Amino acid sequence: MTKIIGIDDSGRGPVLGPMILAGVLIEEKDNSILKEWGAKDSKLLTPKIRKEVKEKIINKFKYHIEQTEPIEIDESDNLNYLEAIKAAKIINKLTEDLNERVNVIIDCPSVNIKSWTQDVQRLIKNPKIVSLACEHKADANHPSVSAASIVAKERREDEVYRLKRKLKIDFGSGYPSDPKTKEFIAENFNNPKYKSIIRFSWKTVKKLFEAIDQEKLF
Repeated sequence: MTKIIGIDDSGRGPVLGPMILAGVLIEEKDNSILKEWGAKDSKLLTPKIRKEVKEKIINKFKYHIEQTEPIEIDESDNLNYLEAIKAAKIINKLTEDLNERVNVIIDCPSVNIKSWTQDVQRLIKNPKIVSLACEHKADANHPSVSAASIVAKERREDEVYRLKRKLKIDFGSGYPSDPKTKEFIAENFNNPKYKSIIRFSWKTVKKLFEAIDQEKLF
């Protein structure tokens, strides 16, 4: 029976908190089970349903999560390549005990699918058993990637909740379009207490630094 690994990310766009990549290992026949459970692009599921499906996935299938903190994102000069590294780590982890062929499907974050696929391919430790396909909208077209999307999204949500409780502040969703997130950044981007959760390389934060620098001139 053909084995499949689906990989997807969550939290690539936010200005706050970690980026999550998840991979789920299934057999081809399990696609029908995932469909029965209602697995689809995590953005199309309610939080309640998403959590229920996630629990079913992690209790039945082998999976691996790579979490990338804001400081690692800031220190990287190429987010696409950083994500390729994380995707390869997931593949290497989930295939470390396999001697049989496995099809890997990844929701590609780059507009240049061919180049990004080559980046991931070069980082795979056991390329002889891996058949790699990177696609746009893979989370909508492949149940295995939908499963990874759900697992990644739930981990991201758990991390955001954990950070809010730890720091005792509600910073919203962490996305730059969120008014509550914007307000938090404006008031706290230079507060050492919150340094570890902010992606300082994001334009949203850079603009604040530029604005402060301009004020200092007058």
